[in-house]
Amino acid sequence: MNKAFVCILIGAALWGTIGFFVKNLYGFNFTPMEVVTLRVWSSAMILVLYLLLTAPKQLALHKLIDIKYFVGTGIFSIIFFNYCLFTAIEISSIPVATALLYTGPMFVTIFSFFLFKESLTRVKILSLFITLFGTSLVVGLIPFDKNAFKVGAIIFGIGSGIGYALYSIFSKYALVKYSSLSITTFTFLTAAIALIPFFPYREKAGLLMDPMVLMYAFGLGLLPTAVAYIVYTYGLNQTEASKAAILTTIEPVVATLIGITIFTEPFSIFQMIGMLCIIGAVIIVQLYSKKELAMIDKAG
Repeated sequence: MNKAFVCILIGAALWGTIGFFVKNLYGFNFTPMEVVTLRVWSSAMILVLYLLLTAPKQLALHKLIDIKYFVGTGIFSIIFFNYCLFTAIEISSIPVATALLYTGPMFVTIFSFFLFKESLTRVKILSLFITLFGTSLVVGLIPFDKNAFKVGAIIFGIGSGIGYALYSIFSKYALVKYSSLSITTFTFLTAAIALIPFFPYREKAGLLMDPMVLMYAFGLGLLPTAVAYIVYTYGLNQTEASKAAILTTIEPVVATLIGITIFTEPFSIFQMIGMLCIIGAVIIVQLYSKKELAMIDKAG
């Protein structure tokens, strides 16, 4: 498996740990928007500090107009996507929210077809259907349980899928001028500044001194955020956005395993089949990409 695909899979696996940190922060009575703020601010501080120590030149914008890319990735994607996702988790559950989040690859494929003229091949369409079907099995939507669905969860869940898709789209434009590390840092720095008015610092100041809150906030900012976005954006730079989106469907597998082992959520044969579908779709995309490269080399 090539380096770009490995990076995308690692990033997606780390995203799968989000629910662990979010559910624990909810235990301290933080609201969805407050958890979004904690995630964005902790990751922004980690990324800025890292760049100051290792590559301070990457903290400079090439042109002021380039801020438009990071308004896209930071506000229209990160803030919107996280708020919708965390609200869907609060209204319903991690499995249902994760399933609706993974309408994202469909939006990425559609946007990429119109914006980047990426081919909409039969293999991509087949892989999308397999991953969507597999995700539905993993999160318990098949067999369908009407009691698991709420209108608010559906609205916010699909909203998270659209926001999720927009990160890949805006990043593709930004990658022309900036490194994956710079994009990730500017994204969360922009989002952090935009979120300043939305956190009740006076009311929650005491909670921010709690070591457990700091641990969960730092963990949320580091693993499923800073590290995950850096490696994912690096991989995205070397593959098509639609293929990257399909590969990230390994995330619900990780999220489900965390739910089973840590939160003792039930595990069924349907979830096992769903995991196999998702992993199978990842393998299909990988084999198809190798075949494409071989054909290009042969033609050259």
